[in-house]
Amino acid sequence: MVTPVQDDRAVTDRAVTQDAFRALMGSHPSGVAVITTADAQGTPYGFTCTALCSLSLDPPQLLVCAANGGSTLPVLTARGAFTVNLLHGSGRRAAEAFAGPAADRFRTIPWRPAPATGLPALTEDAHATAECRIARLVPAGDHTIVIGEVLDIQTHAPAAEAAPLLYGRRRYATWPA
Repeated sequence: MVTPVQDDRAVTDRAVTQDAFRALMGSHPSGVAVITTADAQGTPYGFTCTALCSLSLDPPQLLVCAANGGSTLPVLTARGAFTVNLLHGSGRRAAEAFAGPAADRFRTIPWRPAPATGLPALTEDAHATAECRIARLVPAGDHTIVIGEVLDIQTHAPAAEAAPLLYGRRRYATWPA
C-alpha cells in the first residue's frame, strides 16, 4: 500500500512550475528510445521516450511512461504490446521524427516487423529492440506508466557496437568511447 505524502505547507509555500520541473529533469541525461506499436488494422504508431527503465529480472520487465494525451497510448493499450527501440548515435533522425506530431514518420524512418509480435522495429536507428506485452498500466498525472514484460530481445549488428543516443539539456549526444 502506498501512503500519500501529507500536504504540509510548513515545508514549502511554493508550487513547482512546469518550466522549473522540465529544467530539472532536462538537466539529467537519459538514453533515447522510440516506443512503437500498431492498431488492429496494422497502422503503426510510436513516440520518442526518455522515461524508460528496467524494473524486474524475474520476470524480465521494464517500464515506459506514455503521455495520456498522445495518439499512441490508446493504441498501445488496445494492442496490449509494444516494441522498445533503443536508439544509437545515428538514430537522432528517428528520435526527432517521433518526438512531435508527424503523420508520415513511418514513411520516413525505415522499419520492419519484429519477430515475436510483428510490431515495428527501427532496426537501422536502434542498436537493440525489446518486444513487450503489457503487464500493467498505472495512471500517474498526465502520463501512464506502462509496465511491459519482455518477450524477445534483438540486437542489430553493426549498430549493436554503436554508442547509445542520449538526450539532456535540450540536446542530443552520444556515449563517449
